Amino acid sequence: MLKIEEALQIINDQQIELSTEIRKLSDSLGFAVSSEIRAPFDMPAFDNSAMDGYALCGISKEYQIIGEVAAGDDHQFELKQGEAVRIFTGARVPAAASAVMMQEKTRVEGEKLFLDELPKEGQSIRKKGGELQKEQLVFDKGYTITPAGIGMIGALGMDQVEVFKKPIINLITTGNELVQPGKAKGEGQIYESNSFAISAAAENFGFPVHKKHSHPDDFEQIKTGISEALEQADILLLSGGISVGDHDFVKQALEENGMEQQFYKVFQKPGKPLYFGRKANKFVFALPGNPASSLSCFYIYVLPFLQQFSGFQQKGLPKFQFPLKEPYHNRSDRPSFLKAKIENDEVRILDGQASSMILSMAHANALAFIDAETNLQKGDLITCYLIG
Repeated sequence: MLKIEEALQIINDQQIELSTEIRKLSDSLGFAVSSEIRAPFDMPAFDNSAMDGYALCGISKEYQIIGEVAAGDDHQFELKQGEAVRIFTGARVPAAASAVMMQEKTRVEGEKLFLDELPKEGQSIRKKGGELQKEQLVFDKGYTITPAGIGMIGALGMDQVEVFKKPIINLITTGNELVQPGKAKGEGQIYESNSFAISAAAENFGFPVHKKHSHPDDFEQIKTGISEALEQADILLLSGGISVGDHDFVKQALEENGMEQQFYKVFQKPGKPLYFGRKANKFVFALPGNPASSLSCFYIYVLPFLQQFSGFQQKGLPKFQFPLKEPYHNRSDRPSFLKAKIENDEVRILDGQASSMILSMAHANALAFIDAETNLQKGDLITCYLIG
């Protein structure tokens, strides 16, 4: 049985053949750029005004107004000492201008401009190249495009961008006891929820699930289902049937589909029966069937791999340390990822930590990592993975 850090290292060490594609800028949110992006020109491309006011030549309190410059105008005034032009935010500042004075601190009488105070050299002028200079690095390879990133790339004049492709993900749930929500439930049956939770978690981080399937605990059906799902998918996620019970057929079905086991079972709670395998450039995570185990394993192991497969620089959940709001004794003999709530810069371990319980996960915004058999006091710092 592997330690947590050993399992994560095996995942991180996988050699993956990344593919790229060209996407429209408007459809690139959440993708990682496949090569560095450099500025094709200076930003700003010319000196421009930071506000509505007057562009001034020389430092004085009185000027002669000789014209007006609006944003987008290509007319260039040649200002002389003591002259000024009315100017608007974003408009090109005349080459000889010493400063721009905001209109609120001015008074106009005919063609004469009077200032309430002396301007400072260069004030309210956005200098050419002040934000970026031509050929300056804007984004490294692997930068994940944010809304502001889209704005930045658009400001560089690019209407499309080359990014790493995201994987095609298929999802299979197994279990005779499972019934789809909305249908009648018999004795001994439960409503299937893992496919909804896992696919929603994946989509929340920008990884939509392509297709979802459900199979009973039947070896041949599971084996065939895995084969068909792998034909279409880069990454296959399974939920349930990976333990060692008489009706747990997933591991054997994966082996008979040519899957090479990378690891099986991790010394942790919840989620000990976690499987990771690969076949060429296709990968499988078989997650435990219990809802809390399944989601916890997705957040800690699957998510960083999806990001790795997609060329991301940053991988995994944001991780911070918070002080405990209340004392906590981890009685488990395994390191634990516990459902927790961060409020007012403190973290509280929630009730209902059983791997079968999803209510506490629904109220949690973090997974708190606590070592095995550990007594913690109020105020002790613990590592928290932010899930919401």
